[in-house]
Amino acid sequence: MSSMSERCSQGNIFHFVVFKCRSFSGYNFSLCEFCVVADSPGRPVGLFTPPDVYNSTTLLLSEDEETLFVGARDALLSVNVSQRGGLVLNQKLDWSPTEKDLNDCSMKGKKKTDCPNFVRVLQVLNSTHMYACGTFAFSPRCTYISIKCFIFIFSCIKVYSGFCVPLCVLDGELYTGTVADYRGNRPIISRHLSEGEHVDVKLDDTMGWLEDPTFISSTFIPSEEKVYFFFSELAGEYDFINKFTVSRIAQVCTSDVGGQRTLQRRWTTFTKLPYNVLQDMTTLHPPEGASEDDTLFYGIFSSQWSVNSGRSAVCAFRLRAIKDVFSGNYKYLNRDTVKWSTRVQEKIANPGECGLHNASDNTLRFVKENFLADESILPVNQELTIVSPDHQYSNIAAQRVRAAGGKDYTVLYLLTETGYLHKAVLLDKGAHIIEEIQVFTKPQPVKNLLLSVTKGLVLVGTSEGIASVPVSNCSYYSSCAECVLARDPFCGWDLSRRACVDIDSVRENVGQDVEGGNVSEVCKPRLRSFSLKSPASELVYVSLNEVVHLRCPAASHLAQLHWERLNSQISPKIYMQHEDGSLSFLATPSTLGQYLCQAVENGFTQTLYVYQVRQKSNPTVQPSTPSRPQITRTSESGRGSTDATTKGVTTPQTKDETVRKYMDIRERQLLAKNPSYLQELVVVSVLLALCISALLTIALFSFRQRCHIRTAPHSPGSRRDAERAGEDVSHEREALKGNAPGAGKQNGHAHGVAKSPNSLSNGALNGSNGHLPNTPI
Repeated sequence: MSSMSERCSQGNIFHFVVFKCRSFSGYNFSLCEFCVVADSPGRPVGLFTPPDVYNSTTLLLSEDEETLFVGARDALLSVNVSQRGGLVLNQKLDWSPTEKDLNDCSMKGKKKTDCPNFVRVLQVLNSTHMYACGTFAFSPRCTYISIKCFIFIFSCIKVYSGFCVPLCVLDGELYTGTVADYRGNRPIISRHLSEGEHVDVKLDDTMGWLEDPTFISSTFIPSEEKVYFFFSELAGEYDFINKFTVSRIAQVCTSDVGGQRTLQRRWTTFTKLPYNVLQDMTTLHPPEGASEDDTLFYGIFSSQWSVNSGRSAVCAFRLRAIKDVFSGNYKYLNRDTVKWSTRVQEKIANPGECGLHNASDNTLRFVKENFLADESILPVNQELTIVSPDHQYSNIAAQRVRAAGGKDYTVLYLLTETGYLHKAVLLDKGAHIIEEIQVFTKPQPVKNLLLSVTKGLVLVGTSEGIASVPVSNCSYYSSCAECVLARDPFCGWDLSRRACVDIDSVRENVGQDVEGGNVSEVCKPRLRSFSLKSPASELVYVSLNEVVHLRCPAASHLAQLHWERLNSQISPKIYMQHEDGSLSFLATPSTLGQYLCQAVENGFTQTLYVYQVRQKSNPTVQPSTPSRPQITRTSESGRGSTDATTKGVTTPQTKDETVRKYMDIRERQLLAKNPSYLQELVVVSVLLALCISALLTIALFSFRQRCHIRTAPHSPGSRRDAERAGEDVSHEREALKGNAPGAGKQNGHAHGVAKSPNSLSNGALNGSNGHLPNTPI
């Protein structure tokens, strides 16, 4: 299993050297401060999509950065770049293969969609001419183009075979990393169009010099007189079960013309070193007056192992460290066992050193067998610059920006594979993602990234068009707090204009804190200019027992969202706060009222949204499922979220899972400690009063019965009468039917009190034996 240290490790520079990054684990970077989409107000993104132009993926800026040259499918474009980022088509050149070329391409077994001429290389040769190369139906061709007139000068068929990828032009000579045939079986690093004492040279066919490489980019270091190539390839020095891919940096000297007998017209200064799977590389030259050894190379790395799929890392390497590794020991390849080992014998020469083309054959044989550096290049501070667990970066650009306090900061522009641009500033505590910008409305793979420092633009090329994004737009931050919290070295709070402005327009009395983003220190001491954006507010009318869902549109992803109620608490037994910061609860008399959504960042609290939840004036019978509350928007101020769904109030969809979730809220509410018990108290009181009344009635009845029994006279014949009554049941039944004397009289008082000896009481029927009691007068 390869860690990131292995991945950003093993590689060499035509003397190969290995770049070594640290492992992914334990590192992370902050979320983006502000995330916007292509159509967001205040953050313009220009899109250039000329008709009948496709695959505009190769970009080149003129030296004055006034013109953008675009390599597309079967075409070359000249585009004017304005100061505000607008792109205007100047001229279009058709460069299509002939029918014969297309037929030959099909005979090679290629798909018809792969046979057009895809322009892969655009490079300025000098002040008057440009060099372009295209796939041309899998028969690569190159041509010269007049920069001033933008016309073909002449076309050189197969100036060299293969698909050139990284290319560097020095004094009219082309240094390329490519393959020597359309099948991609013969990778080479070569120099072409040499004149005078310089001759065209290429890599020797010795086994192990290049192993299935993927070339990324190249750069020229004038003080070293060396061209550096960045690529990935299979690493033969590691004895793994699976093929192990590493990233390499290789070097060649521009003065190299090959050996006299050994390595004739072959590089004598080729060496390489490893790091891991490289995606893109950019060069950041040191500030004026600094040593060229401080040149920095920022590379994007990914992993070939599935455990780290979807993750990216950015590593920074210093030129001084690269030179030290190239000056160290080298590995030796045993041609019999095809095994690499560290050479222990005395080093005859230092591989990669310029001037070796004049060395003896013995020295050149040593150089030919020792081209892979033994050590790896460690990144700056021996740590990752940025690691992203969620985004796969594909392209990178870098620039140095001087902040208001005079300190220089490095700003990186990183493109994800789905078309999002991350703008990051490198701080002492680590990388801070200032903003994420959706370059295209529909995310799509991005093929090229170009930075124009003088125009202040980031240019992005894709298969559908070219996007131009300003490197900054300070007016996007509407308050001092937002301006400071962004920690954008381009922007500062202007005290006189009370606005967030580009620091180049005003250098004095500018509020800025790139390192800490401390609002209290920057904004509050300047009370006159300290202003907060007025929070947006809304009225929400709901019915009782209706689920209410309040959203809080926070632009900053670094802030913690917090909900407040006046003179009340947000109890988790009644309220549910979701991961996106929204709040859900059931509408009851106790949950109606005002709600404040607040953002807390760096100890600074700001109210973002105010809701007034009120009951509808004419409540009706509530449905069994939650319904959508009616919303009356009273005002909208400031910048809301870029997602339309985060503005205003919405209700959850009436899905079973959602309903069950909110029924749980209702159950929690019934069990809560704080709600009112007025209704329950009234019910209990009524029940208690009824129980007491019933008990008093029963007690009074029992008391009267006992008093009556004690005061009633008893005769000796009463018992005999009772016995006789049992014998004369038929006579009594006749009496009950009205046949007995006195049967027509009405019953007297209740509880068996008779008015006459022959009258019957209804209450006496309830006796235990069914007999009528003898009740004397």
